Amino acid sequence: MTQEPTHSRGRILIVDDEPDICDFLATFFELKGYETKMATSGRDALDALRPFNPHVILLDVRMPEMDGLETLRRIRDVDESVGVIMVTAVHEVNIGREALALGAADFVTKPIDLEYLETTVMVKLISLISS
Repeated sequence: MTQEPTHSRGRILIVDDEPDICDFLATFFELKGYETKMATSGRDALDALRPFNPHVILLDVRMPEMDGLETLRRIRDVDESVGVIMVTAVHEVNIGREALALGAADFVTKPIDLEYLETTVMVKLISLISS
């Protein structure tokens, strides 16, 4: 359901192995005026990175084949400036610390507080514009 608004507030790549979560988050952010693209694996996310050129990536931690931390490492090899917000169903302090050490902007747990997530996305976008 990716739609391209006439004036996008920013581009968000949503990466989660659960298509329903991708659809839900894409719909939420599209209604807020963001352009979105979905990927259901780390590999798909890496393939979408250059052509879509997202400002922010919402990246699930637990995915088969390539987990979110490995995906984050590979994203950083390609783009050091994109804002990455890690999303997980389980709050794990060690994973959160590692994600932040790898350059993630934030770490949020499911069920997702949409207001907090949108604020985090906006803060990251503002920091990108300011730098």
